[in-house]
Amino acid sequence: MRQIAGAYQQIGVKVEVACLDEPGAEFLRGLDFPVHALGTGVGGFGFSLGARKWLRENASRFNGLVMHGIWSWPGLAVRDAARRAGRPYGVFPHGALDPWFNRKYPLKHLKKMAFWPFQYPVLRDARHAFFTSVSERDLAATSFRPSHWNSLVVPYGASDPRGDPEVQTEAWRRHCAGVSGRRYVLFLGRLHEKKGCDLLLRAFAAVAGPAADLDLVMAGPDQVGLQAKLQQMAGGLGISSRVHWPGMITGNVKWGALRAAEAFILPSHQENFGIAVAESLAAGRPVLISNQVNIWPEVQEEGVGLVEDDTQEGTERLLRRWLDLPAAERASMAARCYPCFLKRYSMRRTAEMLRDIFQNS
Repeated sequence: MRQIAGAYQQIGVKVEVACLDEPGAEFLRGLDFPVHALGTGVGGFGFSLGARKWLRENASRFNGLVMHGIWSWPGLAVRDAARRAGRPYGVFPHGALDPWFNRKYPLKHLKKMAFWPFQYPVLRDARHAFFTSVSERDLAATSFRPSHWNSLVVPYGASDPRGDPEVQTEAWRRHCAGVSGRRYVLFLGRLHEKKGCDLLLRAFAAVAGPAADLDLVMAGPDQVGLQAKLQQMAGGLGISSRVHWPGMITGNVKWGALRAAEAFILPSHQENFGIAVAESLAAGRPVLISNQVNIWPEVQEEGVGLVEDDTQEGTERLLRRWLDLPAAERASMAARCYPCFLKRYSMRRTAEMLRDIFQNS
């Protein structure tokens, strides 16, 4: 939300954010756009009479409303307020309609089926259901019935990295001194089973033996308590000394980690978009991804990365193919990354597209 709000401001669009966070939350401080923190609501679906009241009282002030996320009560409140005010609204499911979740979490799927009679009208009556790739759009239509809505693929992405590349790289080296002087591939994301972290460790152990100067960086927050298990796995595979765990990284440290990496890697089992993929391209780094990251066709078409299956064998092939690439081909791939980012994944383009949808409403 910080990035899209910043992009709106760059093109002269006024934006306000309403969210179910506590007003005193640390991460809401210092923002340069209005945020209406309405409290966390009640229950897992975020029921909030305060949010409904605020939306009903304020919806008419805006050309349009954009709901980020589904499977929660605020979406119903957005639909209600927009219809009362005669304003259009749009919804970003952000991958939450991918059928992978139905297969992986069957009990949650039953809950979603019970909620679908309430969720479906929110999507059906929106000006657009916004999808961040063609693959996400097509998969979403197969998850539940009925599934008739006005789909639009939006080039969602990331903001350009700002700041001095040398300063950013130095900040990263100080943060993770163990990688100084080492080649490495970078995983950047939540440590979660859907991201294929276990596949990556096993593949690295199987492939990296001959490349003795190559390390693996596993950067990201450990929200589900997986890191200890992964570290134990790395020990059992004999690669502990070559795997680094810097935790969640942001700002200059994050951009420095991307810039100094040889490549970014994400063997995910499900990814509607993958913002870190776009950020890697913005930093000029090729991406090694599974064919379950829904922007893989564009990555392949633009020649900015390698794509394989989200399996042990596929992840090993990703690493082997990268290691076998001649240096000139790696450099050529890297040179295409930033132009690809500007063409397909700049957050400014996202803001311009959404502005054009709502400005004449």
